[in-house]
Amino acid sequence: MPLALFVALAIALAVVFRDSLSFEALAQNRETLIAYRDSHYFAAVAVFIALYIAVVTFSLPGATVATLAGGFLFGAFPGVLFNVAGATIGASCLFLAVRWGLGEWLAAKMDASSGRIKQVKDSIDTNQWPMLFLIRLLPILPFFVANLLPAFVGVPLRRFVISTGIGIIPGTLVITSIGSGLGSVLDEGGAPDLGVFFEPRILLPLLGLAALSAAPIVYKRYKSNLGGSYEKD
Repeated sequence: MPLALFVALAIALAVVFRDSLSFEALAQNRETLIAYRDSHYFAAVAVFIALYIAVVTFSLPGATVATLAGGFLFGAFPGVLFNVAGATIGASCLFLAVRWGLGEWLAAKMDASSGRIKQVKDSIDTNQWPMLFLIRLLPILPFFVANLLPAFVGVPLRRFVISTGIGIIPGTLVITSIGSGLGSVLDEGGAPDLGVFFEPRILLPLLGLAALSAAPIVYKRYKSNLGGSYEKD
């Protein structure tokens, strides 16, 4: 029942704020936001982080716009710190909500199961740290899905928080930096170009970090296969 209420509230918020969490809304209210930031800086930081937490906690559409807004209002630094803080806290809230509502029961069912499901669960358990960093560094999963999966397989909260807080820094820094230059883009009537993610100067370092995170998994698999071949000999 609590999880059902959580989902219902998330849907209601998504409907109510669907027009407010958009790039168009940011562009239309830019002067008001800047004026509020200049006159109430610390209050603006607190309100921004609180709103970011709500967006991530309830998986509302607009996390990318919120990240751009963090760079636009507060610069690449300290804007990236505010964005990472809001995203990490929000992701942890969603993680706990799902875990309390369903995650512990589902993890227990996986442990008691056999076959492919148990193999997947055991694989994640064996490589928790590398897997957690990998799903953060490579945007192969939507952010909210990357928040849900660890709760389903029983990842400890501490590991989830650490891997999220550190793992999202590179990608968040890129989007925050784009947001910091948003003023000139808005003056020209344009829109931010998130295609920068696929430029070699951005993509290659991210892939390098992802490969570094995956290295322990590859090594462990190689060592296991090598041990198996020795046993056969």
